[in-house]
Amino acid sequence: MTNKEPIRIGFYICHCGTNIAGTVDVETVARYVATLPGVAVSRDYKYMCSDPGQELILRDIQEHTLNRVVVASCSPLLHEQTFRNAIQKAGLNPFYFQMVNVREHNSWVHTDRLEATQKAMALARAAVQRVPHHKPLEVKKVPVQPGVLVLGGGIAGIHAALTLAGGGQKVYLLEREATIGGHMAKFDKTFPTLDCAACILTPKMSAVRASSNITLWTYSEVVKVDGYVGNYKVTVRRKPRYVIEDLCTGCRECVDACVYRDAKFSDEFNLGLGKRKPIYMPFPQAVPPVVVIDPQTCIELKTGKCKKTCLEACGDRHAIDFQQKEEIVEITVGTIIVATGFKIFDARRTPYYGYGVYPNVYNALEVERLVNASGPTGGEIVMRNGQVPKRVAIVHCVGSRDENTNRWCSRVCCLYSLKLAHLIHEHTRAEIYNFYIDMRTPGKSMEEFYTRIASEGMHLIRGKVADVYPDPSDGAQGRLIVQAEDTLLGRIVKTPVDMVVLAVALEPQPDAQDVRRMFNMSCGAEGFFLERHPKLAPVNTFTDGIFLAGCCQGPKDIPDTVAQAGAAAAEAYALSCRGHIEQEPNTASVLDDCSGCKSCIPLCPYTAISFDADRKKAVINEALCKGCGTCVASCPSGSIKQNLFEDEEIFSEIEGVLAC
Repeated sequence: MTNKEPIRIGFYICHCGTNIAGTVDVETVARYVATLPGVAVSRDYKYMCSDPGQELILRDIQEHTLNRVVVASCSPLLHEQTFRNAIQKAGLNPFYFQMVNVREHNSWVHTDRLEATQKAMALARAAVQRVPHHKPLEVKKVPVQPGVLVLGGGIAGIHAALTLAGGGQKVYLLEREATIGGHMAKFDKTFPTLDCAACILTPKMSAVRASSNITLWTYSEVVKVDGYVGNYKVTVRRKPRYVIEDLCTGCRECVDACVYRDAKFSDEFNLGLGKRKPIYMPFPQAVPPVVVIDPQTCIELKTGKCKKTCLEACGDRHAIDFQQKEEIVEITVGTIIVATGFKIFDARRTPYYGYGVYPNVYNALEVERLVNASGPTGGEIVMRNGQVPKRVAIVHCVGSRDENTNRWCSRVCCLYSLKLAHLIHEHTRAEIYNFYIDMRTPGKSMEEFYTRIASEGMHLIRGKVADVYPDPSDGAQGRLIVQAEDTLLGRIVKTPVDMVVLAVALEPQPDAQDVRRMFNMSCGAEGFFLERHPKLAPVNTFTDGIFLAGCCQGPKDIPDTVAQAGAAAAEAYALSCRGHIEQEPNTASVLDDCSGCKSCIPLCPYTAISFDADRKKAVINEALCKGCGTCVASCPSGSIKQNLFEDEEIFSEIEGVLAC
């Protein structure tokens, strides 16, 4: 189309069933728009997004030689691309299209039919006056580099990495700890089937190590991310474990030979319930099966005066290297999956439960280690005082559904509390008391699981625990009183128990805000990473090419975590296989009269603007620009323009809205 050709606009307003037509008189709007200058066709239709609705537009473009199209319907987020595709199919540039939101912005927020109809007319008039100024833009294609970074080696990261590797993709799997496995590696059994957690997880961990398409880096952290979708440059810090991974066989002879005859340092994997030596394997099924040396407790690394019996035990393998240094590596990937997991709520923040004060108060993850056969007690539930509990209280919602700590429900607490009740009873035959606010057991087979556990004879008391304190009649034996209101009986109960288990909440990682800034993501009010859309894009972030998986996005159980990890892998795989990504052309550009004041550079939230020292002008990287318009609004000389939001388009639209 040349500039000399007359503007011929096709206008279409959608009934959207009764979503729009129930509040807006769509026929009246269509008749009104038909009278506006440049409008050649004006129609209303029941469902414009349907195939017949799109065919109606296509046919009118051909029969009436339309060169602009305006559709008044729902949110552009839902169907703008649908209508752009329709007019492109008819031979028009897709950006000769303008969409008017008369559902979310009008019919859904008003009750007065007359005023809603008048507002729809004003919005339609604004679009009709704007669309003649649209230009024939082109979608830009950005190449996508092969390779995917998966950040986090829990079950989410493991499943995502294996899914991608199975499709032939090169994957970098990064984990900050010495082994992959995450929280699931610490569990004994999983609900609702009560099958062995290690039996499920260990084969997948081994598959990661065996895959030729996966580069596994443990004891590693991302320190910097540059670039954009399809071309991310990621800087990784690989911390020294003072053991050469390729040479270590995992025989653990060095551990036995360590000058410390007895393990005397707190074992992090067992949450301090057990001890380890300065050189240790995190747990028997660790992947990679390589020992690690703790520089904070190793005599050689602290003082340089150790006998180095571990070196002698390693023999000809020469796997131990006390001179090993931190390594900085840069990799280039096309897409990134963030699966950094969660942390458990610190029960010390609820002091009235006595965690950290009374030795027989445990959090749920500590009990997971006690009941685990590879745990510090070999699967025997022995309390810190050396006794086996005969009466146990499990307190639900510690750090969840609480105005003083976290308002959200952590989803898994009720179910893992029921699981622990079963396991504790199975191991000790103790009498179990579950104190709950509401019993929440959503998901496949979960209600049946609740029914099964409830039938095993444990006490289920509906009421929030108010206090845990020593039994004054018990002397120094460590028995505790759990005080709560039984809301079903309408009375205060004081239950003497030997052991208290706190069902702690799931929280965002402590460094979630740092990770958010590094990857240019967003966090919700709770601190979990925010998805682009809760229904239509639950694994996408607002940064193209970066996806979420697992509990870093919000609390969830293992099946939901695995499902989301598979979805994130599918999104990353689709981008990699396509080889390019199409970017909206609503990007900003710098005009020749830029004064080089640099005021726009620090304001860009996507770091898309740099300064060309030779030309003394700002430069915008279109691959990074997301069309937010911040630089356009901030430029003091008006030297930046943005496609689809140029001055004549905006001013015409405002004039159309305000015209009487």
